[in-house]
Amino acid sequence: MNRPLRHIAVFCGVLVLALLVRATWVQFVQGDDLANDPYNRRVKIEAFSYPRGNIIVGGKPVTGSVATSGDFKYKRTYTDGPMYAPVTGFASQGIGTSFLEGTYNKLLSGKDDKLALKRAQAILTGEKPRGGDVITTIDPKAQKAAYKGLTELNAKGAVVALDPRTGRVLALASTPSYDPSVFAGIEDGAKFAALDKDKTKPLSNRALRETYAPGSTFKIVTAAAALEHGVITDIDTPTGARAPYQLPLSTTKIGNDVAGAPCDKASLKTGMQWSCNNVFLDTALKVGKDKMRETAEKFGFNSDVYDEELGDLLATKSLYPDKLDKPQTALTGMGQGSLTSTPMQMAMVAAAIANDGKLMTPHIVDELRGPDLSTIQKFEPKTMSQAVSADTAKKVQEMMEYTVSEGTASKAKIDGVTVGGKTGTAQHGANVNDERPYAWFVSYAKQSDGSSPVAVAVFVDPKDMDIPRSEIAGGKLGGPIAKQVMQAVLGK
Repeated sequence: MNRPLRHIAVFCGVLVLALLVRATWVQFVQGDDLANDPYNRRVKIEAFSYPRGNIIVGGKPVTGSVATSGDFKYKRTYTDGPMYAPVTGFASQGIGTSFLEGTYNKLLSGKDDKLALKRAQAILTGEKPRGGDVITTIDPKAQKAAYKGLTELNAKGAVVALDPRTGRVLALASTPSYDPSVFAGIEDGAKFAALDKDKTKPLSNRALRETYAPGSTFKIVTAAAALEHGVITDIDTPTGARAPYQLPLSTTKIGNDVAGAPCDKASLKTGMQWSCNNVFLDTALKVGKDKMRETAEKFGFNSDVYDEELGDLLATKSLYPDKLDKPQTALTGMGQGSLTSTPMQMAMVAAAIANDGKLMTPHIVDELRGPDLSTIQKFEPKTMSQAVSADTAKKVQEMMEYTVSEGTASKAKIDGVTVGGKTGTAQHGANVNDERPYAWFVSYAKQSDGSSPVAVAVFVDPKDMDIPRSEIAGGKLGGPIAKQVMQAVLGK
């Protein structure tokens, strides 16, 4: 072979080698990125070429797939879409996926490695492929009660209900909501954009993804911190906290919301009963910022509500700040200042107290199933922390139950059932009182054996509600909703 031919042969060999290297790189290194590229239409077409698996609530699917014309053969449908949207999220041909639809997208679309054998069998038998199913922990009666309660108020708000014994999410509602079916098609982008621009923020998951000042519901944590750290040992002993309470290093005096309540120098129990600000401001100051933060963190503050195994939901961090002076520390005792919380976090607080101090990791999925209904994965309850001792939890239970039977949380009373609860009204805005206050309510219900099958947190933002300021209170707005959710779980 002469020299020119050898050069050409070597050059061609280098080109072939480069082609092989590039093909290998694209297939094995960039393969996943290309497959998940939002602009890869072929992948989208393939993903919607057969029915998607379903999300199951109470044994029945709340999602479905309907045949369509065009390149995308199937489109997602939803039953009671607005009610379950905070749970399911959406699966849209044009927009993508969110929440459970996104977390378990591979399983629902049949692409999960756990379904590899099922896909191989389908190829051999000629059957159409289908995704697996996600079995949720949601109680349909509790979800309906939560959603109905919020929509009847015509308010922005959220409800979270947990089983304190296991961490199972029984209800997860957010209003105003949206119907994921509206923008499920490839040409429905304008409808999604309209929802995204809506000033009422229907796409927001207020139960998990937005934080607010928790107001007086945080007094549960303050009481737990004082008892756990020995600052208070007897819940019936007068605290000596004067009403109105003057913040340290300040001329500001803070009063109480319940007119005529016996708050001056009141005990911790009486302070809980009438939601006496002075008692909890003084208590938080005595506990101190570090021990207050330590207790709050054991309830879940400053941490993602997420577990790698039970990784089916992710709530925004609720924050107990790191650097606080004395006035700011005192304000956290009544759930104000720079303290923030999601409704999920306050449901976790109520659940931990109801479960004798043990906080279980919240999770919204019970089981994953293949298209043949075989169990692929079963999720077991996991302990997140021992937030406080059982002795401390029982003392806080006593106070919360007294607050329902003889105090400000009476709207949660259920005949024949022991209920513990706490109201909350949270000021907010640039100058604290600029905006109408948030209304909160947290509660739990006990069975005859002392165990609690349900704990609830209700959040209401009454900004756009046509009611006077005097009617904005956690007990009035949130108490009845919490009661209805508990009754739904208890079968009352």
